[in-house]
Amino acid sequence: MFDRYESGERAVLVHINFTHEGEWEDLSEFEMLVSSAGVSSLQVVTGSRQSPHPKYYVGEGKAQEIAQVVQMSGANIVMFNHALSPAQERNLESLCKCRVLDRTGLILDIFAQRARTHEGKLQVELAQLRHISTRLIRGWTHLERQKGGIGLRGPGETQLETDRRLLRDRIKAILRRLDKVAKQREQGRRARSRAQIPTISLVGYTNAGKSTMFNCITDAGVYAADQLFATLDPTLRKIDLVDVGPAILADTVGFIRHLPHDLVAAFKATLQETQEADILLHVVDASDERFHENIDAVHEVLEEIDAHEVPALLVMNKIDNLESQRPRIERDENGVPRAVWVSAMEGVGIKLLFDALTERLASQMVQYHLRIPPLYQGRMRSTFFQMKCIQREDYDQDGNLLINVRMQQVDWSRLEKREGAVFRDFIVT
Repeated sequence: MFDRYESGERAVLVHINFTHEGEWEDLSEFEMLVSSAGVSSLQVVTGSRQSPHPKYYVGEGKAQEIAQVVQMSGANIVMFNHALSPAQERNLESLCKCRVLDRTGLILDIFAQRARTHEGKLQVELAQLRHISTRLIRGWTHLERQKGGIGLRGPGETQLETDRRLLRDRIKAILRRLDKVAKQREQGRRARSRAQIPTISLVGYTNAGKSTMFNCITDAGVYAADQLFATLDPTLRKIDLVDVGPAILADTVGFIRHLPHDLVAAFKATLQETQEADILLHVVDASDERFHENIDAVHEVLEEIDAHEVPALLVMNKIDNLESQRPRIERDENGVPRAVWVSAMEGVGIKLLFDALTERLASQMVQYHLRIPPLYQGRMRSTFFQMKCIQREDYDQDGNLLINVRMQQVDWSRLEKREGAVFRDFIVT
């Protein structure tokens, strides 16, 4: 392993085009990842192959070329836009005489820089430990004590075995602490479920504008920047929707193609907010030429975390970068909103987004016309005002309160249960 340079790292980037579509990566996205990590790119080495080379991932000639570029440019790290095996990393490090980092390691490093909360730091550390556990090398052979003879007898454990044991112990300790966090989150979800407060989760490809959208809707002031993985720690805020009432909006970490499995496993507690949501706001950068592929990548991650069956509303963001698009609501063949075109940066189309959200969440709403005798008017009218469900009220010649109410079906069922049989007599057919 090589030390990290405090003065900032200078990197040579390696990008290989494969004929096999499953191995294909985007060079511009990789350059944005490198920039987000705070690394200076000196030169990009590109090439083409049908399949990865077992020893260097690239061919031996290309590996020699990379080593020469490193020596001539003075780079102190080589970054691959692909997932390397531990053996390939070690072989390339021996050849280039500097540290080699693959795409997975780069994403983990960005997450480590962005983690702010205690939970986020634990999740990133867990993912990093799982990643490097397969990349331990025998770097301290002078400390081994498995030889025989006087003065050479030791604990019977090599330094490499000690490192692996310490890693396993640390991983177990982090899992125990994250299990407590998961239980705390589950308690919060149960409390919201008992209160019948719907949860809306923002999901989408990284840098699609989720945090800007979150700030535009809630005035939360969370960190938002034009860079990949600007948001790592989830944020929850309460919003009010007409005809629906209070709801919880959750801002989550962005997804990316070939998201490392270690990260998905480590962020299980955080991503559960997405699994348990009543509806997903799938934010898409409409100005990105590859937004269709980004949508597919998000669907793949949602399927991996078992959230693909949660109802979703597409939010086509950043229409301010498009001349031909205006804010509007797209509907499916049944007239149900399926997509909203907005600009979170300019605040354009946000009202349409609220209208579409209300329409989607209000599908379980009920409406009743009630006639309430004077004996029950004070208490019932106060209850309805607290629920913010009164649409119209009047009095008849006998002093009965005529009131139209609209609320969620679960709230009406709760009222019926609490008030008893006399409550159903108020309904005017």
